[in-house]
Amino acid sequence: MARPSIVPIALTLDDRTGYTLWAPPWEEDGEEWQAFLGTTVEVRADINDDDPESPASRAVVHLFPSPAALAAFCRSRNDHDLADHPVWPVVAGLGAADLTPDDDHRFDLDGVYDIAAEDPDRWAVEELAATVDIVGRLAECLDTTDDEDDDDLGEDETEFEAVAELVAKPEIGSLGLGVEAFVGRSGEDAWIGVGGILDDLWEDVVEELSEHFDWTGGGTVSPDGYPSASEAVEEPLDDEVPADEDGAATTASAGATAASAVGVSTIARGGKVTASAAEVAAAAEFWEAVGILPVEVVVPDGAGVTLRCYVEDVARFLGRDGEIFVFDTPADLARYCAGNEQHDLSEIASWPEVADTDTLPLPGDQDRYDLTELSEVLGEVADGAPGLVTHQALIQPVEGVRDLAEYAGLTRVEELLAPTAPLGRAVARADREPAATLTQADAATLRPAWAEVVEQVSGKLVFRG
Repeated sequence: MARPSIVPIALTLDDRTGYTLWAPPWEEDGEEWQAFLGTTVEVRADINDDDPESPASRAVVHLFPSPAALAAFCRSRNDHDLADHPVWPVVAGLGAADLTPDDDHRFDLDGVYDIAAEDPDRWAVEELAATVDIVGRLAECLDTTDDEDDDDLGEDETEFEAVAELVAKPEIGSLGLGVEAFVGRSGEDAWIGVGGILDDLWEDVVEELSEHFDWTGGGTVSPDGYPSASEAVEEPLDDEVPADEDGAATTASAGATAASAVGVSTIARGGKVTASAAEVAAAAEFWEAVGILPVEVVVPDGAGVTLRCYVEDVARFLGRDGEIFVFDTPADLARYCAGNEQHDLSEIASWPEVADTDTLPLPGDQDRYDLTELSEVLGEVADGAPGLVTHQALIQPVEGVRDLAEYAGLTRVEELLAPTAPLGRAVARADREPAATLTQADAATLRPAWAEVVEQVSGKLVFRG
């Protein structure tokens, strides 16, 4: 069962990169919360104010020049907004390796114009949507307007007027719909509209945010010590917390998954692939080159590996007549591929290379689909289990299901995932708001639909020796 999580992120602004932490929305005492690693400081009012001697409160997010500096702060300080977070005791024991953001949590505020100038492919749309999303979340958490005791403030007044105006634009909202919103002539016009709005507002947006960025790491580092965007590199993994007599480092390692990932993990149990990350990466060079990728699927009957490619953007699996052949281990799959049995991948131009290779078919994390874990999560949440699961949990299992259903001709699965169906609406929200909480009512509605999806898909898997 996934719990509230804390995610390392990197922000690049004015050609310098800072590292910090973000706590996606979590539920506590019946309320939903969200926060960044920061605090509220007192700053002297501007000399032009009526009362220049009176300090003002300002919420700031602490930024650090490296994951190691961030880890050092976390180990030694608790005077910040994440100190009361449920998993902070775990995070406080992590080293630089666990506090290094993945590619999906690096946000280049300087690069927005360059992205908007590109063609609206999937990557450009997703990167721009993610950047705008994190900007909105920062403004939401750093805005202290509601805390001001001032009867003159309007109900809708905010410290971040440019951010509020940006996220309210329909063209910006269309980013959450994905690349499909920018297809065809109308899509081209919409993408041009996004660029025009950014031209008008983005400078004001970053100016508002920059006043709330603490480039001293809570007073622990020099503002001159931050890498430029071109110099920012992965942190070496040499500052791991040594195990003390109580085994503290072991405890931190065990909690790393909960601390560094949003939602539930993709493969929590039942998988048959035990290769190291280095072995998977080495194998990926061959499989990506031939355009046929290993895939792992976990269903109630068991876990198996197979192969998948795309022909004119349509998924095609190792199988025949709409049935997908799956194997207990990558070695079993490799032995089958070396044989002479005909199947739907036999005609792929690169298949002779697959049949002749000694490279094991080891699925990467992005190609491992655990359909049973999502079933368990939905059941636990629907039954009122404590803890937080986000819509992010839907994304990867559904991605695999769509491909499997397309190949197998499962029209019922397509109906269950249609935009107007409850499960389809939840998936659409997962694309727009991956950190949105999956409520008990949501889970109760989705559980039977997902159970039917899993049953349909399982019926098309043929486990081979």
